[in-house]
Amino acid sequence: MMTTSSDPRPPLDGVIVADFSRVLAGPMATMTLADLGATVIKVERPGSGDDTRSWGPPWTPAGSSYFESVNRSKRSVCLDLSNEDDLEAARELARRADVLIHNFLPGPLERSGLDYQSVSNVNPGIVYCAISGFGSAAGAGLPGYDFVVQAMGGLMSITGDADGDPMKVGVALVDILTGKDATVAVLAALAARHRDGVGQKLEVSLMSSLLGALANQSSSYLATGQAPGRMGNHHPSVAPYEPVQCRDALLVVACGNDRQFASLAEVVGEPELASDERFATNRSRVENRVALTKVLEGHLIRDTAVVWESRMRNAGVPAGRVADIGEAFQTATDLGLAPVVEMPAGYTDQVAHPVRYSRSPQRPFEPPPGLGEHTDSVRHWLSGDAAAPPP
Repeated sequence: MMTTSSDPRPPLDGVIVADFSRVLAGPMATMTLADLGATVIKVERPGSGDDTRSWGPPWTPAGSSYFESVNRSKRSVCLDLSNEDDLEAARELARRADVLIHNFLPGPLERSGLDYQSVSNVNPGIVYCAISGFGSAAGAGLPGYDFVVQAMGGLMSITGDADGDPMKVGVALVDILTGKDATVAVLAALAARHRDGVGQKLEVSLMSSLLGALANQSSSYLATGQAPGRMGNHHPSVAPYEPVQCRDALLVVACGNDRQFASLAEVVGEPELASDERFATNRSRVENRVALTKVLEGHLIRDTAVVWESRMRNAGVPAGRVADIGEAFQTATDLGLAPVVEMPAGYTDQVAHPVRYSRSPQRPFEPPPGLGEHTDSVRHWLSGDAAAPPP
């Protein structure tokens, strides 16, 4: 029976996450869980901590902006898993947790008694998420780095100009996608546990997440047996869906259907383009992409990108100038998306959680933790001297 509360809490309030991950994919997942209200206890190596604490520039007053980007609202505890007392504390954390997330290579966790079988024996409800580069079979021993997986997983082969070198994406996209997949998997497993009463092991790999995220490009290969190639800023299946040159700058235009293209033809002052047999359907526009681009740019050269952007938006044609990240934040702010959350003095502001909830309140962001900042309070809880983990 569904119940309601007059005092709603964050969605994952009361969920305890043991975070044995580092770098990006795992920390992205656990930070998302923290945003949703979970108590995330981040286990770090004494002395050095998460690798990304030393990744810079840029540096902030509190440390590395890279580390801060995916570690807000967590509790940091330093545990040396080669030390028996620290190892026992780690095992106790796993016994008490609802969720355990790690991205270790095979071996260390098994030897430490922190593998899934050992943990589930004492904590049958555990949702245990293992993140790897290439899964637990033949690729189990291969380290998973985003750049390598972008290469091996085909993403670089479709990124860049047709006559240029393969290029990586400008952010560690595979790590981010894997972190998002891990979050979805954990939430699904928590829902299954609520229904069935038991937890389970989840395996999430960078390679699988990338292949799944290639979407229409993966489907194209499976449908034809031909691997797609690089097309620069063109779309393999839609036109016009590319940057076009205005008087002063490029403008990205994305017409996903014939109605939008007809509106574009009206905007540029040549409505008959929509009935021209070369451009009347998306299929014909893709086949005649070069000719279409030449016609459009012949009109667009008459005015600036700002002017054309406004005209196209007013006509319902998807279009936008190429912005840098600072300009993107300003646009999001202007649109009322509130993309930035201010942090206390001495800490870098944070990008807002991307989802709005109509009922559940969002957990207020807290600064990323200092290395070992919560070691004493977490140990106090694990020893049985405190009823709850540090708030």
